[in-house]
Amino acid sequence: MAAAASTQTPLIDKLLTTVIQLKASDLHLTVGQPPVLRHHGRMKRLETKTLDSDDTTALMKAITPDRCQQELQEKGGCDFAISFGDTRFRCAVFKQKGMIGLVLRRIPSQFLTFEQIGMPEAIPRLITRPRGLLLVTGPTGSGKTTSLASMINFINQNYDRHIITMEDPIEYYHTHNKCTVNQREIGVDVPSFPEAIRRALRMDPDIMLVGEMRDLDTIHAAIESAETGHVVFGTLHTSGAASTINRIIDVFPQEQQDQVRTQLSTALIGVLSQTLLPKIGEGLVAAYEMMVVTPAIQNLIRENKVYRIDSSIQTGRKHGMFLLDENLFRLWKEGIVEKEEVLLRSSKPAELAAKITAYEQGLYEEDEDAEDEEGDEDEDEDEEEEDDEDEEDRRPKRPPPKKRE
Repeated sequence: MAAAASTQTPLIDKLLTTVIQLKASDLHLTVGQPPVLRHHGRMKRLETKTLDSDDTTALMKAITPDRCQQELQEKGGCDFAISFGDTRFRCAVFKQKGMIGLVLRRIPSQFLTFEQIGMPEAIPRLITRPRGLLLVTGPTGSGKTTSLASMINFINQNYDRHIITMEDPIEYYHTHNKCTVNQREIGVDVPSFPEAIRRALRMDPDIMLVGEMRDLDTIHAAIESAETGHVVFGTLHTSGAASTINRIIDVFPQEQQDQVRTQLSTALIGVLSQTLLPKIGEGLVAAYEMMVVTPAIQNLIRENKVYRIDSSIQTGRKHGMFLLDENLFRLWKEGIVEKEEVLLRSSKPAELAAKITAYEQGLYEEDEDAEDEEGDEDEDEDEEEEDDEDEEDRRPKRPPPKKRE
């Protein structure tokens, strides 16, 4: 009887129940292997039948709305979200080798607090500003959606605001608490992100969440919205503050880039970059890089000196800034993650490896870093003063006032 059962197509309900019970993050369904779960960052095959084309097609039809099935036929893929009991899943359906594949991501049903996800201390200050653009960046699966949901939930619990989210698809459902929260799904409630932003500006918003800043029109609309007195949260698939700024600028034609640098320098208030690592034992932990836009960083953006931003982050600890590699080093030093994992996600693995080796040999002293940072900060301040002096020198000199007789 058991052998016969193993040859039957797995029911989607049973698979989703397994995901929830095991607290897996993703379910992969593709032809030629059994269903696969991503559990604590590792891929694990379920002990059930190997899926064939009929199986994945049946599983797809069991959960995919008609409009998305049409999009799958026309474009080869579609994205949507479903509810299963109290749990929501983000679903990506696609074609590969002419056959159907699916990946379903479990969206946690509970909002996580800033303390639970280790959110940088600068974030509560930034998200309660009256205006500005805050970007959350990182590769796919780095927890950007969870971070943004925690920010929206924090505001919803503590402040009276009108929040409009524009998502593709809607993942976390927010109820009206202190805030009024309207959530618009691209392709269902509104055709595109640029159109959603344009319409949102007429809806008396305080805060706007743009699920993906994926093209020029969306990026331009988000920057202009932040300039005109709104708080805008957005996401990009970039790693690090400097590469995020370069990515935004490079989207625009060459002749517009100087103007966009000026706009971005005034609109941007911060960049939170993040990645997820498997913890020693079980579970995942987020590592962050935090950049808070200061007058010095505004100048670097405006003057196209983005390559110096990492130095400004390094010396901006008093503003709540830190680099990804600093956070990775701390996670390793506290015994939360393995050395190999932090080096895989490091932006400068050779430097981080040397730092770890020095610490292991008892040669690393944090006080030295602090002294270096204070020195660098003084140098940065000196440079800013020199820049101000240069600007004064370039200004036309007024003649001295005539003495009254």
